[in-house]
Amino acid sequence: MKQVTIAIGIVAVAAALSVTVRLKADDDASPARWSARNAAAYLDGRMEWWLKWPNAARDHDTACVSCHTALPYAIARPALRGALSQQDVSGPERDMLANVVKRVRMWRDVEPFYPDQIRGLPKSSESRGTEAIMNAFVLSARDASTGTLSDDARQAFANMWALQFKAGDLKGAWAWLNFKYEPWEATDSAYYGAALAALAVGGAPGGYASSPEIRDQLQSLREYLQRGIESQRLFNRLTTLWASTTMPNLLTEPQRQAIVDAALAKQQADGGWSMSALGAWQRVDGSAIDVKSDGYATGLLALVLQRAGVPRTDARIAKAIAWLETHQDPATGMWSASSLNKARDPASEIGKFMSDAATAYAALALIERR
Repeated sequence: MKQVTIAIGIVAVAAALSVTVRLKADDDASPARWSARNAAAYLDGRMEWWLKWPNAARDHDTACVSCHTALPYAIARPALRGALSQQDVSGPERDMLANVVKRVRMWRDVEPFYPDQIRGLPKSSESRGTEAIMNAFVLSARDASTGTLSDDARQAFANMWALQFKAGDLKGAWAWLNFKYEPWEATDSAYYGAALAALAVGGAPGGYASSPEIRDQLQSLREYLQRGIESQRLFNRLTTLWASTTMPNLLTEPQRQAIVDAALAKQQADGGWSMSALGAWQRVDGSAIDVKSDGYATGLLALVLQRAGVPRTDARIAKAIAWLETHQDPATGMWSASSLNKARDPASEIGKFMSDAATAYAALALIERR
């Protein structure tokens, strides 16, 4: 997961699985449409590549769950399957889910993503906290379409809650990987991880968020997110706003509205958003960060703002949707975004990491309907 160049993060998954979408016909070359089929093919290809990439390999023939490729894929691919009326889970999605289930079932036997003995303290605890949240997120998203939380998902949540901090500044949160890779594995990314945990719990089917056995843990998580919300960069605040759409009382109404207003104020003249506007990022190689609208920021904000109650008919959302509809690469099916950490070749496998997330969130935003 260190290979990340970039959110989220991150679920209100059930809604995404059943919506209808304006799809581009196979023989329709209109630039005002987008192709869900091409987006699905791109994401499947990238997931298949990730699972076979040697740098993603972990012990017991498993793979790391990445923030840039696997996590967005876990929520976007089911939504695309529903939009395309596909009955079967794609091969890469099935393999990704099997990988997560295997690591959940072998939780006591598999090594952390980055053991202390190899990567130094405190990478084991950071890896465990991060993976526990990611596993719960992925399996919660998978189960949303069934209406029932599976035993494997319950075990993933149990693993997650067992690692929640019970004291100190991080009370209510988890240890989270920090490789100084923005925006997911950096100094303030524990907050992002906690927001993902809330997203996973809120999106879990069967009323899991109301379970008496997690009441205290959930309250601790709420308190952590609330007390830190004002000081967080907009990217992390947006993830928390997203989580608040699935979990009542996570944020106050004034807090929610303040994030919506801050997000809309960053919209660019062309209707899109730029990741450069969502935090005070600085590349380690000293190169300039792209400031033009990109698929990741635009997809994420268009999705979250709709989920937060800004209607699709709002002129600002309509303009963002129009930007997304006209910025999918017809040759690859992807939407583009660039690294916040260093200048990278956008055609390289690593250089596509941000575009993996961009494509997932762009597709989700376009599928969303109010």
